[in-house]
Amino acid sequence: MSLAALLVLADGRFPAGGHAHSGGAEAACKAGRIHDAATLEEFCRGRLHTAGLTAAGLAAAGALGLDPALLDAAADARTPSAALRTAARRLGRQLLRAARATWPAAALDELAAAFPRGAHQPVVLGVTARAAGLGPRDAAHVAAYEAVGGPATATVRLLGLDPFEASGVLARLAPDLDSVAAQAEQAALRARTEGPDALPAASSPLLDIAAEAHADWPVRLFAS
Repeated sequence: MSLAALLVLADGRFPAGGHAHSGGAEAACKAGRIHDAATLEEFCRGRLHTAGLTAAGLAAAGALGLDPALLDAAADARTPSAALRTAARRLGRQLLRAARATWPAAALDELAAAFPRGAHQPVVLGVTARAAGLGPRDAAHVAAYEAVGGPATATVRLLGLDPFEASGVLARLAPDLDSVAAQAEQAALRARTEGPDALPAASSPLLDIAAEAHADWPVRLFAS
């Protein structure tokens, strides 16, 4: 494992397109479900253990070398919202573009050829992690952190929340992040013999509903 590669991949400045997405925080802020650090923490914890766990499992499986086509189909099945599927593929395209420039690898070229419209972002993340010399737990950690880091950063912009408070939220979620990454890795290891059905499929209906509503807003700060 390369700790430097892990830091590069998890860095918010890595040009993977995540800065344009709020992870549902924009809709939650407008609905009043996020209005301060405490409610941001509640939102992030819920997202981490649902969408975050699911993404982490897919990423870990990709890092183990499971078939990206099977994983992409599994991601589709776990994403009932058309708006979120579109966002996931858009983010996948952007991540793959950055990954191919940073860690050139045949597996990334093959993924680009197989999915001209983009694979789901967690699947691309897993293949990218593997190309960078990272393992399944590393990929799961990055996916889990993205699940909460995006909303925390977005809320600073949306509400003018003190960035020190937002950072405190992320720090308090550290044990949950470790737990989710461990669960995701174990599920991915089972998926090697049991197939993608062994991967997490935690649901978050309110995130799905909010994403569909958000996609129809005529004016919005974030793409999702």
